[in-house]
Amino acid sequence: MFALCIESSHVRGMGHFFRALNLSAALKQAGQACRILVNAHEPALRLLEGAGIEHTTVDLADFESDWEGRLIEKERIRVWVNDRLDTDARHAAKVKQRAIPLVTFDDRGAGAALADLNICALAFDATEPLPGRRLLRGIDYLILNPEIARHRRVRHGSTRLLVTLGGSDTYGVTVKVVRCLRAAGRPATVIVGPGFRHDAELAKVLGPGIALKRGVSSLIAEFARYDVAITGGGITPFEANASGLPCIVIANEFFEVPIARELARLGGSVFAGHHAGMDESILVRDLPAETMSRAGMENINLEGAARVVRELISL
Repeated sequence: MFALCIESSHVRGMGHFFRALNLSAALKQAGQACRILVNAHEPALRLLEGAGIEHTTVDLADFESDWEGRLIEKERIRVWVNDRLDTDARHAAKVKQRAIPLVTFDDRGAGAALADLNICALAFDATEPLPGRRLLRGIDYLILNPEIARHRRVRHGSTRLLVTLGGSDTYGVTVKVVRCLRAAGRPATVIVGPGFRHDAELAKVLGPGIALKRGVSSLIAEFARYDVAITGGGITPFEANASGLPCIVIANEFFEVPIARELARLGGSVFAGHHAGMDESILVRDLPAETMSRAGMENINLEGAARVVRELISL
């Protein structure tokens, strides 16, 4: 049994959650049982329950009761996987006391030093010292939605614009983007995620030419309808670029800045800056969609999940 322990919240966002869903599906396809462990975030729990995915709600702020040890024994967990960004050493120690392998994703926290494997698909500074007994670094270990394979296509224009800024959009960047697009007379479709909390502010800036969608069953299928997407700097633009959809990337967090720059270097995206000082002119710029579309598909492959699963099974 694999345990996939994740944090999902308005502040943290839902990128870790959706990556865990993709990893869970890849593990099950490989014949491996797994259980998702997640904090009490209502949007995430609704999605898990609706999909019938095995999960347990846990208190990630509890470093004293050894809930980790009890779950390891009860569920016969053989490998523990964290996807929580900055893990705490007290939590990691509880897992390692049970003498099972510990894996973590893109983790710079104190707990990562105890990990047997730190998978850093979004680490692009080769000089950055990353914790963990063993490291896997770079986009070859991106866990992307396998549905992308059914929807890949080259874009030839940049007319149809999509705005999708994460499951939560912690800072309400969607509102800023829509305000800018309306001022420029640029039509777009906006998709808000299950953790979005800026409805009142967004309602004030919506108007002619701006369509709003929520609760879409497949973001990947939605990608296929558009020519360009405005996204945050997490996994979403990698999935969009891999499907042939060029992106304008806005960093929601400062740690997303190097991610956005790497996406721009790969050719499938352009970087509009951190949301606090983004270059709004880029949001309405005509882009070389076909060139960007081909670059995204050529440089971002869909084999990362299989590579990660092989590594996990080997533990």
